[in-house]
Amino acid sequence: MTTALFVVSEEGYWGEECVTPLDLLTEHGVEIDVATPSGGKPVVDDRSVDPDEVGEETAEHVVEVHENDERLNDPMPIAEASADEYDAVVFPGGHGTEWDVNQDRHARTLLREAVAGDDGKAMVVCHAVGILAFTRDADGEILVEGREITGFPNEWEDGIVDEHDCMPDGRKLPYYVEDEVEAVGAEFDAELDADESVAVDGDLVTARGPGSSNAGATTLLDELGVQSS
Repeated sequence: MTTALFVVSEEGYWGEECVTPLDLLTEHGVEIDVATPSGGKPVVDDRSVDPDEVGEETAEHVVEVHENDERLNDPMPIAEASADEYDAVVFPGGHGTEWDVNQDRHARTLLREAVAGDDGKAMVVCHAVGILAFTRDADGEILVEGREITGFPNEWEDGIVDEHDCMPDGRKLPYYVEDEVEAVGAEFDAELDADESVAVDGDLVTARGPGSSNAGATTLLDELGVQSS
């Protein structure tokens, strides 16, 4: 049985970036657990369930899964999870990750251990890619240095945050993902001219944003040797 751990924000995950991979991996027989920083139920970003923002069908499906999926409703604390127990660790995005998951030392340990082993994989999506700027390998080196990755680009932030980097809910965005990962030596390319952007470098899969969630999950299944077509 192939297994995966989803590490989900309590400050606001983007619905499609969690639910699409959750659905697809489940459909292909992957056994999934969910972890959050404190063990509390994850919080979905209100904008990601706004029909005007994402479409009525996506909004309704995300709400249904968020409210009724037992795995999302009964997560474990990140500190109690071990990457060794899973074939993959998945980090869905959303601006909320910048305030909790990306700053959580236990989440960074999960990422490091998932990528460092011979068998483990990690998939990191959108704003969760920011965690790569703060995660070091077992030798103390930046995990993402020299790796080819994608993620949420600076150019897209301009339509979301104001001139003071404040979010629609008034919180100040602490950093831009692209800036942080490039500063530590990642080879970042969000492929802005492409409909989807997914990068694979070793045991690390990254996906640009909501529209790349399905492609990212499909790529992860392929990397795990699970038939995805």
